[in-house]
Amino acid sequence: MASRKEEKDRLRAEREARERAAESAAQRKKLVGYGLGAILAIAAVVAVVFVLIGGGDDGQGPPAGGEDGPVVATPSTRTIPAPNPDLVSDLEAAAEAANCTLASNPEEGNDHIEPEVDVTYTANPPTSGDHLPVPAEDGAYTTAPDTRSLVHTLEHGRVVMQYSPDAPAEVSDQLQALFDEDPYHMVLVPNQTDMPYEAAATMWNESIGCEQMNDEVFDALRAFRDQFRDTGPENVP
Repeated sequence: MASRKEEKDRLRAEREARERAAESAAQRKKLVGYGLGAILAIAAVVAVVFVLIGGGDDGQGPPAGGEDGPVVATPSTRTIPAPNPDLVSDLEAAAEAANCTLASNPEEGNDHIEPEVDVTYTANPPTSGDHLPVPAEDGAYTTAPDTRSLVHTLEHGRVVMQYSPDAPAEVSDQLQALFDEDPYHMVLVPNQTDMPYEAAATMWNESIGCEQMNDEVFDALRAFRDQFRDTGPENVP
């Protein structure tokens, strides 16, 4: 039988062993924590460097213009007439004041087509019809996307404002200022269909065309935008 001293020595040795084991475990846990923190810190630095050198896109995806043309990134500095609430709330009156033509057009189709398929649109600028599977993104373009992509954009409830490439240079700047005023679900492009207007706007089956730009056109386009935006057959956020 072990003496009382031997028993005390055994218990003390067991306690010290447990303490050493606990201390070792705590040390291992601390080292793992340091290692994980270092890994996370390195990952953060790499991510920042990646963005700074242009590897990231801020979650915005490809530019709305894609290969067809860049989005106008710099807002216009031009001052345009302030909205007239009486006209902005009355599309027909605003169009008449601006000498613009309103049209409700029959639907010309809504099927998706392959890029090699040509489409002839009756309305000019087009307001409906067969179109490419990928719509043009929202934004202001210096070079117009494929017209068939713009028609798909109309189907998604966007209003497409457009100007004749033959119009005076100030017209595109004026419409850019109008676009900047309220760009939500809006597209601005130079027209590519030889439309008979200096300025126009379209929605699915609807259009307004203004032969000559004048100060009243701003309210006519505002009224068209407010009445028809997000009224397409496929409203997409």
